[in-house]
Amino acid sequence: MKLRELSDMLADCAICGDPDIEITGLATLDAASNGELTFLSNPKYRRLLGTTKASAVIVDLQTEVPDHLAAIRSPHPYLSFAHALCIFHKPAQPPTGIDPTARIAPTAQLGREVSIGPYTVIGEFAQIGDHTVIHSHCSIYPEAQIGRHCLIHSHCVVRERCRIGDSTVLQNHVVIGCDGFGYAQQPDQAWFKIPQTGIASLQDQVEVGAGTTIDRATLGDTVIHKGAKIDNLVQIGHGSSVGENTLLCAQVGLAGSTRVGRGVILGGQVGSAGHLTIGDRVVATAQSGIPSSVPEGAVVSGYPAINNRDWLKSSAAFAQLPELQRELRKLKARLLALEESLGRE
Repeated sequence: MKLRELSDMLADCAICGDPDIEITGLATLDAASNGELTFLSNPKYRRLLGTTKASAVIVDLQTEVPDHLAAIRSPHPYLSFAHALCIFHKPAQPPTGIDPTARIAPTAQLGREVSIGPYTVIGEFAQIGDHTVIHSHCSIYPEAQIGRHCLIHSHCVVRERCRIGDSTVLQNHVVIGCDGFGYAQQPDQAWFKIPQTGIASLQDQVEVGAGTTIDRATLGDTVIHKGAKIDNLVQIGHGSSVGENTLLCAQVGLAGSTRVGRGVILGGQVGSAGHLTIGDRVVATAQSGIPSSVPEGAVVSGYPAINNRDWLKSSAAFAQLPELQRELRKLKARLLALEESLGRE
């Protein structure tokens, strides 16, 4: 594909350099070879522009590009790169139909042109939407509902009565609707399991990473709203709610009844106590611990999570504590010496 053709397929882009360069694929700046397109979105890799063997690069509107490189200039280079990847990379599409080893309950409803992989089990009264792909060894419990154009990878479980919206992706080993962690202590100190009678509900265009678990609610719904993206090994407790277009990075843990707003970003290993609200557009940096509600638009860090700027100052001060302690000891010694000198006078 010529660079001109590719640029025409990407929104709001313009070419600098030879538009007739033949592009065969995409690669990173340091791994690209002749004929490949690369990209620059992080300024710390700008030095690689001078050494890359790529034929062209996707850059922003201001970055200077060496003479040996053609460029596609984009207001959003990383997004343009993602669209270019979609043009060159076509994911494997399993054949439409039901594998003979799959077990489909007679009351289950399957839409048009679905693909059901080997050894998958679909329970009574379950509903599967048109053009949905369910790979091997999945278990779809009775009365579960899965929308259209979904992609469910191997070894996923969608429990009874749970709902999955259209165009949703579940990566391998996701469990939707497992029992929430709810127990009441009895007089003899033993724990009585509280029945988890609710469901988990995922709206349209949600993606859930490998090994993530989303608990069903004790009562009502655990809800993941439209467009939310959830990374690997995330735990979402019963009765929680995750807002539209929110990102939960790897190993985030939400205790029960956590309310996460729209457009929130929780970095890796962020933990949240239950029964609190994280407002719209909050950013919590990696490994933050959130013990109480966070107002919308805040950027927080540390444990307990505080304003990010305050945390940065505190972290810098913490690193200086040994030196500050030495200085304090010296000052105390000088003060004692001064007091003794005055006392002798």
